[in-house]
Amino acid sequence: MINEVIKKNGITFGVMIGVASALITATIYAIDLNLFTAWWMGLIGLVISLTLSIILLAKTKKDLNGIFPFKEAFTTYFIAAVIGILISTLFNIFLFNVIDPGAKDTLNELIIKYTATMMQKFGSPASVINETIAKMKLTNPYSTVELLKGSVFAIVVSSIFGLIFAAFFKSKTTQE
Repeated sequence: MINEVIKKNGITFGVMIGVASALITATIYAIDLNLFTAWWMGLIGLVISLTLSIILLAKTKKDLNGIFPFKEAFTTYFIAAVIGILISTLFNIFLFNVIDPGAKDTLNELIIKYTATMMQKFGSPASVINETIAKMKLTNPYSTVELLKGSVFAIVVSSIFGLIFAAFFKSKTTQE
């Protein structure tokens, strides 16, 4: 059975992370779709998510009076990460496939142009750029299926962060 503090904090912060992500997405959508290709926007989202995760683990450790084994630290983070990712993914599915399906096509074109420009800057041969663009046109990263695939990948990556954070925040053993 999961400790109630771990469950409560994981769910609360998971909702906060998901809502923050949805608000960032909605803000970018409302301001300018080109911002979706700005690397620094992704960095801002990552920093907000990681900051909330650190606050979550510090608060939970304090709530548990410093007794925070690795498993519980990871579980706390994992609950929050999964809930945050699911809220964010559901928001993106709703925004790009229900509210404004045309935006996903516009975004796909922007991403293709951005990728081609970056590949040219790095000196990629035209044949490689053309092949990459052709492959990118076959899928759309904002379709429901691709967003769901992306959420699975995000959970895996988040789990790696969770392992690192859990190792950092776990309580020290008394047998040292």
